[in-house]
Amino acid sequence: MLPLKIALRFLKTSPVQSALIAAGISVGIATQVFVGSLITSLQASLVEQTIGSTPHVTIQAQEEGEPVRIDDRVWRVVREDARIEPGAAVAVRVTNALASDGEQSATLLLKGGDLDGLDAIYRLRERAVSGTPRLRSDDIVIGTALAKKFSLAPGDPLALSLPDGSRRTLRVAAIVDLGSEAANERQAFVNAGLPRSVLRWRADEFTALEVQLLEPFDSAAVAEDWRRRLRETSVVEWQGQNADLLTALQSQSSSSYMIQAFVLVAVALGIASTLAISAVQKTRQIGILKAMGMGDRQASRIFLWQAAVLGLAGTAGGVGLGFLLLWGFSFAPVQFSISPEPTFIALSASIGITVSMASSIIPARRTSRVDPIEVIQGG
Repeated sequence: MLPLKIALRFLKTSPVQSALIAAGISVGIATQVFVGSLITSLQASLVEQTIGSTPHVTIQAQEEGEPVRIDDRVWRVVREDARIEPGAAVAVRVTNALASDGEQSATLLLKGGDLDGLDAIYRLRERAVSGTPRLRSDDIVIGTALAKKFSLAPGDPLALSLPDGSRRTLRVAAIVDLGSEAANERQAFVNAGLPRSVLRWRADEFTALEVQLLEPFDSAAVAEDWRRRLRETSVVEWQGQNADLLTALQSQSSSSYMIQAFVLVAVALGIASTLAISAVQKTRQIGILKAMGMGDRQASRIFLWQAAVLGLAGTAGGVGLGFLLLWGFSFAPVQFSISPEPTFIALSASIGITVSMASSIIPARRTSRVDPIEVIQGG
């Protein structure tokens, strides 16, 4: 381990220089960890806000406004697919209604279905701000904006005018926050029997079958698979309907990769230039060591060990600094939180050490070409 001992001695003879290199690596790794975690968390937040409580894939009729038949074959295709969130598949019937309190009115989109299935997708229980979501025949679950507009609370009646000319008075079971002002004012959930009676559909006829997936970005592949197996239906998925969001996410990822690439280049150049200067400064010592019998490979390993020590120290400090930055960001007045990704942090650390080692190649090769006779003759 002679090259390691010599490398440590070289580092100790220039403590300020060594500390500056390690600090530079630390800043680079910390920037990687912070920026990468920031972009990843921001993307997750955008996806959650946009489609976190909405269907990822929807099976509907090919003709708009027509019912789609959800029979055992359709359910089998959906439930046998391991990519769907367990329980997050619900057949829904949708109809319009006019809500009124005698003084003001609001158009509602009534969505009827099984409570457990609706809850798995729309998270009604989790998003309830008052009351307990339930969908008995005379229940309705409404959004916060509609409740505020009509001054409604759980247990209050809500009069509805339906498209078939009938009128129904339902009782508010719960008030939920659906995540957007429009949904909170215009969308409500009811028992599946209500829209069925209005639409006069058969028991197996629905507006759509809504599904959430374990991985939202699998939606395109899942939809394509289901289109081949359910040719009589129309299968749509969220990525095809949110092109602008996908463009924004891809732009964020590209900018993150560019920033991290420039950081890595800066770190690599800093290490390489410093080690190159060190190789020049230590030429006489290397020449003497080689004259005493040290081989070219051993001489080269001195700078490889220097780079490894600096890389490990800088990376460890960078990961620590990165966590400190993430902790500090938690106090920032923003609408999302950063969640450190262990896999990403481990990858960043590995890249930092790899770049440090790669940066030592030129100084190591320069050292291997040192001629001890020339060095000694040159004084």
